[in-house]
Amino acid sequence: MSRSTVLFIYNCLLPIFFIVAFPAWLLKMWKRGGYGTGLLQRFGRFKARADCEPNHVVYIHAVSVGEVLIAVKLIESWLARHPDDKLLLAATTSTGLAVAKEKAPDRVRVIYSPLDFGFILRSVFRRFSPRQIVLIEAEAWPNLLNTARLAGIPVAMVNARLSKRSEARFHKVSGLVRPLFAMIDTFAVQNEGDAKRFAQLGIDPDKLHVTGSIKFDPSGGKAPRRRSEFQQMLDDFGPGRPVVLAASTHAGEEKLIGQAVMEAQPDALFLVVPRHAERRAAVAADLKSIGYEVILRSDYHRPNRPHKACLVADTTGELRDWTAHADIVVIGKSWLGEGGQNPAEAIIAQVPVICGPHMGNFEPLISMLRESQGVKVLGSADTLAAEVKSLLNDSAARERLTGSATEVLAVHENAVEKTIDLVYLNASVR
Repeated sequence: MSRSTVLFIYNCLLPIFFIVAFPAWLLKMWKRGGYGTGLLQRFGRFKARADCEPNHVVYIHAVSVGEVLIAVKLIESWLARHPDDKLLLAATTSTGLAVAKEKAPDRVRVIYSPLDFGFILRSVFRRFSPRQIVLIEAEAWPNLLNTARLAGIPVAMVNARLSKRSEARFHKVSGLVRPLFAMIDTFAVQNEGDAKRFAQLGIDPDKLHVTGSIKFDPSGGKAPRRRSEFQQMLDDFGPGRPVVLAASTHAGEEKLIGQAVMEAQPDALFLVVPRHAERRAAVAADLKSIGYEVILRSDYHRPNRPHKACLVADTTGELRDWTAHADIVVIGKSWLGEGGQNPAEAIIAQVPVICGPHMGNFEPLISMLRESQGVKVLGSADTLAAEVKSLLNDSAARERLTGSATEVLAVHENAVEKTIDLVYLNASVR
């Protein structure tokens, strides 16, 4: 199928999809506190005058929190190497935008990603005059790509990965996917397997470059750090208690992991960072039902029964630094969800990781970690309590886990620097 045909079909369906999805989108925005954050930017409307905006920017397109954090890691290194560059970070979700505003360097322009209508994108491009577009992971929006192509702006997709499941799904609609990917000039992919799978979709192999994962690069960006304010909160629950952190949990996992921690070691402090902060009421109700006094980070006060209490960090963008305070990290979305969450920050913080059987979104990393005995992958939650107890009582085992895991992450060493080199090289060649 030709590019023009794909774009014609897409632009016929896009208004219908927008009208149907708009009410649900507004509801989600309301739940996540997205109103009052510059929502009109989605339609290309800005409060600042155009002549006050940065020009000839590197336009970095992210979607939600995970992609924004990868973008921030890239931006920090980019500006360290090229301090005169002007960078713009466009985030799609309200939570992603909030994290972008909090985490991105002050000199970076942060906006809502404009809706993928050609006339809106042309207006935004006139305002900021992008000199290159950088897509974080597999966010190939058709009109964004076509508008860049027509304007002669090079496009790079970085930290790109393509799982076997996604490849099979894309093959079913390859006639639609191939013309879109053909509008991307450069792919910085995470490993050789990803490169082969992209090539099998018909992408020119000359465009594919293995750079490693920005997300897993132990040398790029800021490592998790201990914060005095976090430590003060934890000390309110009893100084010196071992901390078991449940990271990026999904519905039902807080209760499941919390019960295991109670059974494993009553003296352990249970710290929860849910994947979606707006679930705080449901998370609190689940944990109260098994006997915890629940203290919310968003409404913090000293616990009445410190040794019967747990802390729920119902905030966005703080997981990395909470990780630095943990003795064990239990990965969410790997028990009752599908795909798992990122174990890299815990490994970089030298904290041992336990995860459930559903970590498919992090292949091949999770298999490499498992083979090197750098992570504990459990077949079910039935043995979670015993594993937590064993690790808390065996410092040597914790050190072996983190040591092996660190060696595995070394494969992705300097991924950020390699990505920056590649994007600059291909932008200058065009």
